[in-house]
Amino acid sequence: MGRKGEETRSRLLDATRELIESGGYFGAGLNQVVAASGAPRGSLYFHFPGGKDQLVGESVRRAGHEVGLVMRELAESAPDATALVTGVLTLLGDRLEASGWRRGCPVATVALEMAAVSDPLQEVCSEVYGSWEEALRHRLAVDGHPEPADTAVTVLALVEGALLLARAHRSREPLDRVARGVVALLRP
Repeated sequence: MGRKGEETRSRLLDATRELIESGGYFGAGLNQVVAASGAPRGSLYFHFPGGKDQLVGESVRRAGHEVGLVMRELAESAPDATALVTGVLTLLGDRLEASGWRRGCPVATVALEMAAVSDPLQEVCSEVYGSWEEALRHRLAVDGHPEPADTAVTVLALVEGALLLARAHRSREPLDRVARGVVALLRP
């Protein structure tokens, strides 16, 4: 595929990501994706012959990979797991607030709406969450936490819940409270 084809594919994925983050799976209709991306309708079917689920799945995977990269970078640069998690909360909170409380987690809405009815989308959501858990688990293990796998799941659930509450309340307060809770939870 040439440069122009990659650019068109990327625009379609970016538009889908924006739409699913703000309106969920059902808010990302193919007509809306085409309109938001500026791509011709035929390009949609050319690049995503599997239809909407393929488009959404690749968009979620791509967004999850981007968040995962940030998590791994923070895991390497942060002095400990607490700094990693508070850094992730700050980053995602900044992103959420800057979007007018529309862009929370790039995976959660699709997972809530589609995991029970679409095996391919459930698998993508599970894959992304698994990669985030692994980044947290690894850092917790390096820090010597006795139950890094259990703690990683707990922390990820706290982050996801904080994002949901922050979005619902249109306030950073849930994120700040969870950050304080994580500090207490991870304290040696």
